[in-house]
Amino acid sequence: MVKVPVLRTGKVAAPQGADHASVRSVFPAKTAIVDVNPPASPWIDRTVAAQLSEKAGLAAPKSEVTLDFVPPVTREAPRSTSTRRGRTDWAQSLTNSLRLTDTALVAASVFAGFALNTRGLSLSAESPEYTRHLAMGLILGLLWLGSLEVYRTRDPKVLGVGPEEYKRVLSASFRVFGFLGIVAVVFRLDAVSSFVLVSLPLGLVSLTGSRWSFRRWLSHEKSRGRCLSRAIVVGEPQDVRYVIKQINRKSGAAYDILGACLPGARRGAVLKVDHLRVPVLSSIYGISDTVRQTGANAVIVAGPVPGGNQFIQELGWRLEENAAELVLAAALTNVAGPRIHWRPVEGLPLMHVDIPHYSGGKHTLKRLMDITVSASALLLLSPILLLLAGIVHRDSPGPVLFRQERVGRRGTTFRMLKFRSMVVDAESRLEELNTQDEGAGVLFKIRGDPRVTRCGRWMRKYSLDELPQFWNVLVGNMSLVGPRPPLAREVSGYERHTHRRLLIKPGITGLWQINGRSDLPWDEAVRLDLYYVENWSIAGDLMIMWRTFRAMIQPNGAY
Repeated sequence: MVKVPVLRTGKVAAPQGADHASVRSVFPAKTAIVDVNPPASPWIDRTVAAQLSEKAGLAAPKSEVTLDFVPPVTREAPRSTSTRRGRTDWAQSLTNSLRLTDTALVAASVFAGFALNTRGLSLSAESPEYTRHLAMGLILGLLWLGSLEVYRTRDPKVLGVGPEEYKRVLSASFRVFGFLGIVAVVFRLDAVSSFVLVSLPLGLVSLTGSRWSFRRWLSHEKSRGRCLSRAIVVGEPQDVRYVIKQINRKSGAAYDILGACLPGARRGAVLKVDHLRVPVLSSIYGISDTVRQTGANAVIVAGPVPGGNQFIQELGWRLEENAAELVLAAALTNVAGPRIHWRPVEGLPLMHVDIPHYSGGKHTLKRLMDITVSASALLLLSPILLLLAGIVHRDSPGPVLFRQERVGRRGTTFRMLKFRSMVVDAESRLEELNTQDEGAGVLFKIRGDPRVTRCGRWMRKYSLDELPQFWNVLVGNMSLVGPRPPLAREVSGYERHTHRRLLIKPGITGLWQINGRSDLPWDEAVRLDLYYVENWSIAGDLMIMWRTFRAMIQPNGAY
């Protein structure tokens, strides 16, 4: 068994015992790959075609498929390997825990509906009505649990990933009660009403609540390098680098990268990915053996590979025998799931990407939510707003509110409101502080800005200075969630693609607010804003607002 050390943060590490003094280049300089502990015999670079002719594994494309590539449908795969890697221990344990929890919650919800029915109707245990209600409850419970199983609500692939997990729970539940409602109408069953009025809402709240609790636990475990799929990334060096960067961009990623398999490479090389050193485990023609040796349960193909579609098809057959998943990384980036639809045509999987819309019914619903929430916030927070206004007035001379011209949707300007957190002549002192600018791109950032007042520091820390912007939302200049509202001088320095931030209204909060705030690099802030512009949803806005509330309680990156 080849042991590949992996940092428990989900990052990858070089093989132990690497002699850094003997590092030498085995790839062209532009690939930034070095060979650590090279083989005893010198490795002379050869073309992929030359290596293909020598490999007995995933060979060059042939007109016939050999027995090695016949799927396990026609010949039995090794049972021990399938059992060992069919599911990781953490996934099996989590699935079993969810199954037990779901059973208990469904039983409790159904019993609540049954109890309401029998007590409300004063039914005795000996009456036929009591038996009928009991039978209805048992049937409902079994159907509900069966539906949760059939719709794969506990599939490890969706646990803790996006809204799909919740959608499956809701869909499975509503289908059962929809079927039950039809049966009740056809056969005139009065016993169904209490189950619909009590069991359904109680069950939905408890089931989604338990999923949320398990999701928080799973996210915590992943951030500590646990509960991750062990993965190998396959492809050209530049593609492998990109995929590993995206996976390691954020703690809590789904994969623990064991290493890479590159065309023409041999074990012992190291691929540099920023500050990481990713072990090269083999050539792309030794993947099957590498999967067995490392215990990987996923292989990520990071782009075009020599051999094309036939290589990927044969690789999939090989991985079936090892019970490892084949994952294809699409070249399309920064597109959210709701805009992506798969439509296979005669065995060819076609990925359709919906065009983003910047007006219409969804935007009308967003505006209604903006009006409702902003009006309620101004009313409920009015005592706090008055208190903050008094503090600002007493802290330093000048107006309580700071009005500044910002650029809104489609380049229109508006006057944004904030509680004043700086001295009155802050703008005139900007030039003398330019040498201390810590920001990238067009943003001006400086830690410990001397222009910030005493109360301004803690107001900024907890984002309290931005509360007056609820008025901007109410009158329609801004939205609750959106890109950061830029200054006119910042917009003048935008690159062409950055102007897409102005396709929708700016927001009080957004992805930039919950992902680092002022600590966020300019390029990353632009990427997050553009992602939001093209992929936003009402459910996503609600999630961002919830995470913003948490960020205000535990502030980080605000100055």
